[in-house]
Amino acid sequence: MNRAASTTLTVRRIAGAWVWALPLLGLVALVLSWERELPGPLYLVVGAVLIGVVLAAVHHAEVIAHRVGEPYGSLVLAVSVTVIEVALIITLMLSKPSTEASTLARDTAFAAVMITINGIVGLSILVGSLKHNMPRFNPEGAGSGLAVVMTLTTLTLVVPSFTISEPGARFTPLQLAFVATAAIVLYGAFVLLQTGRHRDFFLPVGKSGEVIDEDDHSDPPSARATLASLGLLLASLVAVVGLAKAMSPAIEDGVDAVGIPESFVGVIVALVVLLPEGLAATKAAARNRLQTSLNLGIGSAMATIGLTIPSLAVASIWLPTPLTLGLGPVQIVLLLLTGAVATLTVVPGRATRLQGTTHLVLFASFLFLSASP
Repeated sequence: MNRAASTTLTVRRIAGAWVWALPLLGLVALVLSWERELPGPLYLVVGAVLIGVVLAAVHHAEVIAHRVGEPYGSLVLAVSVTVIEVALIITLMLSKPSTEASTLARDTAFAAVMITINGIVGLSILVGSLKHNMPRFNPEGAGSGLAVVMTLTTLTLVVPSFTISEPGARFTPLQLAFVATAAIVLYGAFVLLQTGRHRDFFLPVGKSGEVIDEDDHSDPPSARATLASLGLLLASLVAVVGLAKAMSPAIEDGVDAVGIPESFVGVIVALVVLLPEGLAATKAAARNRLQTSLNLGIGSAMATIGLTIPSLAVASIWLPTPLTLGLGPVQIVLLLLTGAVATLTVVPGRATRLQGTTHLVLFASFLFLSASP
């Protein structure tokens, strides 16, 4: 082996070692920074570790997706992130004053929907259309997922703004139990569709419209490597959420310094938590696998509502703070506009730059109005 080839092999081994070491480094940083005030420079170090762990999470998610195939790979990442997100919401609700904690679940869930449907989907469509002109996807799969997302979001976040049995934008315990049950039923029905007889609705689509039953022609990873990546993915997600919480004091100070509402901190944390899925979806779109990107974006929104709200409904039995789930007028308008635009996006089964740009403008509008309500 010549010197150049040996150097290349060494670099690859070092890069591979960092992919495996970063999740563990993230957990170490989480233990050292948990519930502690850090000096300013150390927040920069924690932020750098956080970004590295996010990149490692994307790698391990792709390993799992390659092994199990679509749509199971997208489902694994969406559910993993949601489980950790629930833990983060409960932790923050217990650490905040009751007036701020009561709307935390609502703000986080709504932010996740806007980030996934407009941010992740919009960026994926724009990247895919720039690299592949007019990439195709399956409108049956994307459309069915979008229908469930809009139904879940309306039932859980819009309806409580109009119910009259409980003061404020809240459900009664009986109403909350009904909505949580409906969310579980809808999410379960969608998973059965996605993994059952209509699995082909969620597989990547080629240029001529044919379904592609594998992401590439390389051999899938071994079962041992897949299990290792699954464990490291879960470790990465725990580290991402925990480090995001550790960074929240610095984020809050920055938010206060520029005069942005404190509720915007939840948006920033949601952006960090969903960053692994955003990167994975963008990379899939660049490989002309836009259907995989839509599976990740829409599936993450669905898992956030379909799993987070029922979990918090159960947790509310022990939580000292009631759940205020109803959205305000501006948020409801943004949600309805997002649903209408997303419907028009998925109907043709082909993506254009204009569609991606429209979703990204809606995403930018959400961020702006969250910072300047």
